[in-house]
Amino acid sequence: MSDAPSAAAAPAQNAFETNRRYLGSVAYRLLGSFSDAEDVLQDAWLRWQSADRTAVADPRAFLTTVVTRLCYDQLGSARARREAYYGEWLPEPSVSYAEAGASPAELAERGESVSLALLAVLEQLTPAERAAFVLHDVFAVGFDEIAASLDRTPDATRQLASRARRRVKDGGRRAAADPAEHRQAVEAFAAAVTRGDLQDLMTVLDPDVVWHSDGGGIVRAGVRPILGSEKVARLVAGLVAKWFTDAYALGGALVNGEPGLVWYEKATGAVAGVIALTTAGGRVTEAYVMVNPEKLGRVTPVEL
Repeated sequence: MSDAPSAAAAPAQNAFETNRRYLGSVAYRLLGSFSDAEDVLQDAWLRWQSADRTAVADPRAFLTTVVTRLCYDQLGSARARREAYYGEWLPEPSVSYAEAGASPAELAERGESVSLALLAVLEQLTPAERAAFVLHDVFAVGFDEIAASLDRTPDATRQLASRARRRVKDGGRRAAADPAEHRQAVEAFAAAVTRGDLQDLMTVLDPDVVWHSDGGGIVRAGVRPILGSEKVARLVAGLVAKWFTDAYALGGALVNGEPGLVWYEKATGAVAGVIALTTAGGRVTEAYVMVNPEKLGRVTPVEL
């Protein structure tokens, strides 16, 4: 008897690679960390290799369940690590420099664009709430499938997702700004920062703006969020005086799919920091600033 795979088994053997991008998107949104997501994919691959793949009717659903369970297990230990983290823990940013149009298939693989701000708010959820919210609201996975992943009933997972939505709303997530208005506010903030003008900064900041920063204890950053336009403006003005020398520049980028900013070395294009902004009414309401170099290693340098 030949050991060659049957025609029916061959597609199943290729299913992991076919779904890798989708699975990576799920894992990143569940964990907020590319490195942790890659660890999950590696474990999922090993489990897929040892599974009886000929008995799997829907490889994508099977693999989604495997990845969800692995992420669910990681979220518990990740929460303990983040509680011991120096300063405020922020998710790893996803940065690109071109607004290339995505095909419907690519959009389905990535799921709904999830801002850095939303990923930060998701940290407030329990692992089960986060899994139910991300799988259903972002990737449109049915509650029956989510229930199988979490060992809950469909009604229980529906309640988890509903509770998560309320907690996300209560956590301060506002409705997304109009894309054009958001871009204008980001550009106005960048112009004010570049000039280092305190009054201009006050004008572009919402009175109740919140400034979050993550240096991981490696690069100096605020240990706790900074609240209020006056305090944030003075903080930013001080950072500008320190960092915006002739050696550095500030440029636009897409941060988790939304207009944001990077500052980088002019000579090499190496990114020194990433800023994601939320806006409302043409003003910046929250800023998420990543300067921890361990979370910037995957950010492509700016093309000079």
